[in-house]
Amino acid sequence: MKAKILYSFSLFTLIIFVNCTQKTVESKDIIKSENLNKTKPVQDLSKYQIATFAAGCFWCEEAVFESLKGVAEVVSGYSGGKELHPTYEQVGSGATGHAESFQVYYDSTIIDYKSLLRVYFASEDPTQVNGQGPDEGTQYRSIIFYRNDVEKKAADKYKAELEKSGKYNKPIAAQIIAFEKFWEAEAYHQDYIQHHPENPYVQHESIPRLRRTQSQVSELIKPEKSIINK
Repeated sequence: MKAKILYSFSLFTLIIFVNCTQKTVESKDIIKSENLNKTKPVQDLSKYQIATFAAGCFWCEEAVFESLKGVAEVVSGYSGGKELHPTYEQVGSGATGHAESFQVYYDSTIIDYKSLLRVYFASEDPTQVNGQGPDEGTQYRSIIFYRNDVEKKAADKYKAELEKSGKYNKPIAAQIIAFEKFWEAEAYHQDYIQHHPENPYVQHESIPRLRRTQSQVSELIKPEKSIINK
């Protein structure tokens, strides 16, 4: 009986660790990350194209896209809702309409929008409705935010091609909607995996997801960012 109790407790603990809806950020982590962000050089990103997506926990997706050739910066944030200046706690409640999102600044002469779409779909299960992996709720839904007709047509076409390919046995749930506003997330969320590789959620969910994605698009990965064989 004691062994069963211990096993149940261990399983329950693991579930908490690998569920983004239950993830907690300790105060010392917040202070550490805020300090790191304060000393981070400010980049001039005006020359780059911008693409915005949502696909579950932004910690995971930020790391995926920052590992791509031609991507200068990725910023975690919130989009898709109506709440002004939303906080992490508000978005996490599912009441704001926002989804955890990320904004990609990329050099279109090195990587084009279609390639970003390829990575986007490779990095998730696009058939999961209102969630991604262990993370459930509208705040984790999958969205492609298009900024113009060219992006909309590219997203619609790519999604249709995937649906016809037979790769998935369920309909693709990723939404394609017009971009309106992106709210940057709190400083301690930016580059979170880089600053906190020891975090249980990062270990059990983010890093495996990063490795799976990189293995599917290996030719697009910066050599110094590759973890495929690690």
